[in-house]
Amino acid sequence: MRQTNRHLLLSSVALAACLVFGSVAGAATPDAKPAEEKAATFGARDVKSFAGAFLAARTADVDHDYPTAIALYRKALDFEPANLEIRERLMISLLLNGDFADGLKEAEALKSDTAVERVTKIVRGLDALRSGKYDSARKILAYEGPNDLDRLTHLLLSGWADVGAGKGKKAIATINGLKGPAWFKVFTDYHLGAMAIVAGDTSTARQYLNRAVTNNDAVATAPDTFMRAVMALARLEASAGNKQKALDAISVGDGMISNYAPLKALRQSIEKGEKPAQQVTTAAEGAAGVLFSIGGALNRQGAEDMVALYLQISHALDEKSADTLIMLGGIAEKLEQPQRAIAFYQQVPEDSPMRRISELQLGITLSDTGKIDEAKSHLKELIQSDPADIRSYIAYGSVLSEAKDYKEMAANYDKAVEVIGSVPRQSDWSVFFQRGIAYERLKEWPKAEPNFRKALELNPEQAQVLNYLGYSLVDMNLNLDEGLKMIQAAVDARPDDGYIVDSLGWAYYRLGRFDDAVTELEKAIQLRAGDATINDHLGDAYWRVGRKLEAVYQWNRTLVSEGEDVNREHVKQKIENGLPALDPNATNTVRNQTETPAQAAPAPATPDKKS
Repeated sequence: MRQTNRHLLLSSVALAACLVFGSVAGAATPDAKPAEEKAATFGARDVKSFAGAFLAARTADVDHDYPTAIALYRKALDFEPANLEIRERLMISLLLNGDFADGLKEAEALKSDTAVERVTKIVRGLDALRSGKYDSARKILAYEGPNDLDRLTHLLLSGWADVGAGKGKKAIATINGLKGPAWFKVFTDYHLGAMAIVAGDTSTARQYLNRAVTNNDAVATAPDTFMRAVMALARLEASAGNKQKALDAISVGDGMISNYAPLKALRQSIEKGEKPAQQVTTAAEGAAGVLFSIGGALNRQGAEDMVALYLQISHALDEKSADTLIMLGGIAEKLEQPQRAIAFYQQVPEDSPMRRISELQLGITLSDTGKIDEAKSHLKELIQSDPADIRSYIAYGSVLSEAKDYKEMAANYDKAVEVIGSVPRQSDWSVFFQRGIAYERLKEWPKAEPNFRKALELNPEQAQVLNYLGYSLVDMNLNLDEGLKMIQAAVDARPDDGYIVDSLGWAYYRLGRFDDAVTELEKAIQLRAGDATINDHLGDAYWRVGRKLEAVYQWNRTLVSEGEDVNREHVKQKIENGLPALDPNATNTVRNQTETPAQAAPAPATPDKKS
């Protein structure tokens, strides 16, 4: 199955770690009603038993509907005020909802509860730190456990408490004495540099930030922290009047992670002779940066709650941190909460160099809520405001793809290619890939194929391109051997991607290798259960190997599965009549007996919405 991933294409550093990029103490989640109003809306006030309140709260919790969960947990506590488990869940829900003040009250009440000590220590310690109670913060944050990550986190937070107390040298010496795995350095070097800046020791700051920027493991381990180090070093050198050294630092960052908008903005500022202020100027902002660093490094599928918890606490300490807001928005998108994501993106300060990233992602997310015209208008304005920014064309193109406006999509990417010029960079592969998809959708293969091949020239191992081009070649009965090799290479690169495995199975089917098709399509349906196209493909393959009862079962599954790219009327005909007999004399029997017209050209899927 051909596929695209629209959110992948806009990656900034923060979004790449999550994109693919809270509120102040006491405030609710951006798009949330107050918990009491939510309670009325969802009938929490009408709950008549502890069991009813608890079960409803857990359902809301699992759905990441924190305001409703909060109201229902509180209702459950009305029935059983001493229930420790309910109070623990209430505290976590409050913090995930951005209600730091109320979460802090619960953390104080639960400070002796070892089950949630990991959270209560950080919440209480950081509240003391931001209140200027640095000695209290250090005592609360003391950690002697065996977990390396917790040990690192607590020591860095304690270090920032020392910096706040005017004990910068002590903080640096203590952190320098930390023993642990090699990846500690990715985080300690940056924070040591930032601590030295706040403490006024520019020489020491330069030493550690240079180490952070030249750490070969930093980009892979913690790209967000790496870019913070690059920008801190550039700002430090610019402030010291070392313009060229500042630009050199930016070049290092650009060489590792290209097209990062804040870095571009910082370069322009320094080239003008400006001396941009540091992102971290206080102990509270530094401590917030610790949780941002750890959260960014942990940000992967399945870890959304833990990452969001760290980021919401970080946001309470540094409410203007743009990269934190963008990462929170990205997590909300992964959890399919577009309105919540939009609210986070809108909070990014207008004067932030990351504002454009938030605006681009906002445009895509507006499209996800069904506001296609608003999304188009928003993104077209962004293109007009900076026609040289390739990411704007990618964002606009993704909305056009979702709207199936392939003619405008092709024209958009034609303009993007003009902007790129005659010497595209490796990172431009996605522009050519998307332009190829647009022309393939328009059935203009002579224009589509060169774009796919250009994308592969720029990024030869890109699995999406290998899959899409290989599938197209096999599906159109062109260069079958080459197409099959491409799909196999895509499967080798991403063996757990059900869409790509489906492509391999369907390629075997097109080639008349039905037993091989069944093998691969059975793998695909295990990887991506409930996908209509894969169910349909597997049904066809079962029919050809004589497993007709199972074929009919799969076709029936097709009718109730997710997916827009299947001709359901044709599937009903197959359930009724089966598949036509193959011509034994045909060179490619399946291709000469087209069974499912819709299957010959399924529209690009968006697997990120189904993950």
